[in-house]
Order: sequence, then structure tokens, then C-alpha cells
Amino acid sequence: MKTIKLFALGLISMFVLASCDKDENDPMDPMPKQKNIVETAMANDNLSILVAAIQQAGLVDALSADGPFTVFAPTNDAFMALLNANPAWTSLEDIDEATLRAVLLYHVTSGEVMAADLSDTYVSTLSPAINDEPLSLQVSTTGGVMFNGSSKPVTTDIMASNGLIHVIDKVMLPQNVVGLALNNPVFSSLVAALTRSDLTTDYVGILSGAGPFTVFAPTNDAFAELLASNPAWTSLNDIPVATLEAVLNYHVLNGANVHSDQLSDEQQVNTIGGNFIVDLSSGAQIKTTSGQTANIVLTDVQGINGVVHVVDKVLLP
Repeated sequence: MKTIKLFALGLISMFVLASCDKDENDPMDPMPKQKNIVETAMANDNLSILVAAIQQAGLVDALSADGPFTVFAPTNDAFMALLNANPAWTSLEDIDEATLRAVLLYHVTSGEVMAADLSDTYVSTLSPAINDEPLSLQVSTTGGVMFNGSSKPVTTDIMASNGLIHVIDKVMLPQNVVGLALNNPVFSSLVAALTRSDLTTDYVGILSGAGPFTVFAPTNDAFAELLASNPAWTSLNDIPVATLEAVLNYHVLNGANVHSDQLSDEQQVNTIGGNFIVDLSSGAQIKTTSGQTANIVLTDVQGINGVVHVVDKVLLP
């Protein structure tokens, strides 16, 4: 009996010692809990101002939710540059909560968008605009990744339990319809047309107003096709002012933020410069009063004062 008891005590001692000496990294142990996006940002010293901004704007719970979310996270230097750019701001506390909240949500999209999945496009953010339509954020990958026309990634694909973070070098501000055009090189000809020095209409000033506006924006290729159609035109400056203004007016609907789901077949759209017909029978197209058929190649690029739809022709009234 004594031998059996000693053997049993020995087994118990071995079990206790084995339990005490067990490696904390033993693969049989449960994995440590992954931090959520807010907790991951809190662990990064270079994102401390972002964390303070999230707390000030009351977004901790929202960004700790299930998601998944993709957050474009500005560095401390990026926030300092933002504060230095506005004489009225010396600290985060000088930014009103509504503005700060809108700016921060402009840095968040639904779903997990890995760096390898980025492409030349627009993504919908969680920042609401007119009629609660989500503001659009431009992503460009041509010649290097860039967001909103000027912000670049510093570190990508930082994983969290409810999404991921891309660290960026500039705080991105929501854009109006003019900013959407200025930030995208695809619209450089349109910008040149809108800002021609001899115009009698201040298009930039008007389209920077409260709106809302719906803009049908021709690409650079569309303008090149327009110039090629007239032997007398080798550049935008060769188009008579009255003609150019009539054409530009034909691309703007004033007083409405019309998204693609509000367009219907045979619908008449009344722009500043006349009307055209929407044709949905063979894709999304526009039939102009001059007999053109133009394709709407991208829809619902939302700015703070209106929405932009991209067309492949310069519309002629």
C-alpha cells in the first residue's frame, strides 16, 4: 500500500510541476484575443492624436463594433499639419464635434480592403452627405497609391479583430464637386474648361456653393474627341466662349442630388443648359437634343454639395 501511495503522490507532483512549467506559447493554449481597430490604434504611438480625435468625436463604440471596417489612419504629423493649416485651430478641441466626426468617418469604409485589392476607383465612406448618401473617397493606384488626390500610405494591412488599418500621411477632407474634379487627373480637361480665364460665368464659384448639384462629368478622352470633331479646334481655347459655356451648362443639374437609382428609362433631365433623355434600355445612356448617345461610365461619386456621374462624351445641346 505504501508503494502505491508513493507512486500516486509522484504522479500528482509530476502533473503539478508540468502545469507550472507549461510554456505560455504552448500551441494547445487558446490564442490571445486580437485587438479591435480602436485598441490597435491605441497601441501605436504614431496614432495617438487619431485616438484622441476618435474619443472626442464619440466614435469609440462605433469603431469597436463588429464591422468589418477599413480605416485610413492619419499619423500624428498629419493631424499637426491639419491644425497648422487653419489659423482657428490650435488643438483638436478647436474643431467642432460635427466637423471632426464627419472628417473621421470620411476615413472609414465598410468591409476589409487590403492594399492588394486597391484599384483606380471611388469607395463609399461612412461619412454621410446630402440625403444621407455616403461621401465618396478617391483611390488612385496609377504611378503609386494615393487617396483623395494627395494622401499616401505609410503602412498598410494592419489587421484588427473587426477590420484593418492603413496608416496614411495626410488627413483627408471631404470634397465638393469641384474638389472631386480637381483631385482626379481624368478630369483635367474639364477643369481647364471650367476655369478658362475668358468665361463670363464663375463655374468654380457656383459649383463650390451649397448646391445641391448633379454633374455629368466628361473625361479627358471625351474632350479630345470633341476637339477632333472640329478642324478649327486644336485646344479648348479655340472653342468660342458662348459655345463652351452653353456646353458646360448642359452638364449641370442645379437644385438636386440625383443618384443612379433615381434615374429611370425615358426620364427627362433638365440641366441649366437644356434637357436630355436617360436611356436605360442598353445600359445607362444619355440621348442629347443634338442626337448624341453618351454612356454613363461611372455613377454616384458623392461630394458634400452634390453628386458626379462620369460620361464618355462631351454633351452637346
